[in-house]
Amino acid sequence: MGLPFFLQVFLFSSITLFSTAESKLSVDYYSKTCPEFLNIVQQVITDKQLATPTTAAGTLRLFFHDCMVGGCDASLLISSNSFNTAERDADINHSLPGDPFDVVIRAKTALELKCPGIVSCSDILAVATRDLITMVGGPFYNIRLGRKDSLTSNAIDVQGHIARPNMSLTEIINIFSSRGLDIKEMVALSGAHTIGFSHCSEFSHRIFNFSKTSQFDPSLNREFAEKLQKLCANYMKDDEMAAFNDVMTPGKFDNMYYLNLQKGLGLLASDQALASDPRTKPFVDLYAANEKAFFADFAHVMEKVSVYSVKTGKKGEVRHRCDVPNKFIPS
Repeated sequence: MGLPFFLQVFLFSSITLFSTAESKLSVDYYSKTCPEFLNIVQQVITDKQLATPTTAAGTLRLFFHDCMVGGCDASLLISSNSFNTAERDADINHSLPGDPFDVVIRAKTALELKCPGIVSCSDILAVATRDLITMVGGPFYNIRLGRKDSLTSNAIDVQGHIARPNMSLTEIINIFSSRGLDIKEMVALSGAHTIGFSHCSEFSHRIFNFSKTSQFDPSLNREFAEKLQKLCANYMKDDEMAAFNDVMTPGKFDNMYYLNLQKGLGLLASDQALASDPRTKPFVDLYAANEKAFFADFAHVMEKVSVYSVKTGKKGEVRHRCDVPNKFIPS
C-alpha cells in the first residue's frame, strides 16, 4: 500500500526545496578559498553589535525576510534603480532598519579585500545572523555554505510571502506551510521576537479605540496596554516611535517571549494569538516552560530555513557589491 497522497506531496516538496540545494553546500566550503571568512565576519558583527545593540534583531529579521521571498539569496540587499523597484522597497520592508544592511556591507568589504570575488553576500548574511543570535545568548547552529547571490530583485515578488501583524493566524500558518514549515516550526521561529522592537503603527489598533466597549484589546494585560497608550500617544506624528517586543529582557535571546504571551504581554496581535489558539498554544506552553526545547527547535528550523531555495552554480553569482548585481557594475 502506497503513502497517502498528502504525504507524497509533502515529501516531494521537501525534496524539491531542500535536498538538491543541501547536497551542494558544506560547512567548510571556504576552508581553502577564504579560510579567514568566519573570523572576519565575527569581528565585524561584534564591533557592530557593541556599537548598535539592535543589530542582532534587525539582521535576524533581514535574513528571514530575504529567505521567505525566493530563497536565501541576498535579493533583499539589492537596491532599487531607475528601471526596477527591488524587494527592499516593498512596503513591508520599509521598516527594516539600516544596521543589518550595514553589517553585511562591512563584512563584504573586509572579505573583498582578503579574498575578492569568493564569498557571497547570502552566505555572509546567513553566518552574520547565526553569530549575532549566539552573541546575544541564543543557540549555535551549523550553517552550510556555498550559496550564490540572486541576479534579480523585484518588489512585486514580496506580496503574500511575509506574514503581517494584522493577518489571521490561519493566514500566517498557510504562509509558513507554503515554505514547508509546520505549526511547531512556525511557533519556534516566532520566538525570534524575543529580541527587537515593533513600531507603534504596527500595534496601534490594539491600544486605541479597539471596540465600542474597550479602548484596548482585552487580550492585552491592562497595565501593559495603558503604558503602551502613553508611549504611542503621538505615534502618528512620529513614525519612529516603537516598543520592544519583549518588555522583560529585550536585548537577550531567551524564552521570555513565550512567558510574556502567557501573561498578555504580546505586543503584536499575531504574537498574542499564538497563546490562545489551540493549534499553537501547546507549543507556546512548551517553550515557556522549557528554554532548552525552544533553543533546540529554533536552531533546527533556522538550519532548515537557511537552505530554502538557495541558488548554486550558474543560477546565481558571487556579487562584488551586495547592493547591485555584477552586470550593473562598470568593468
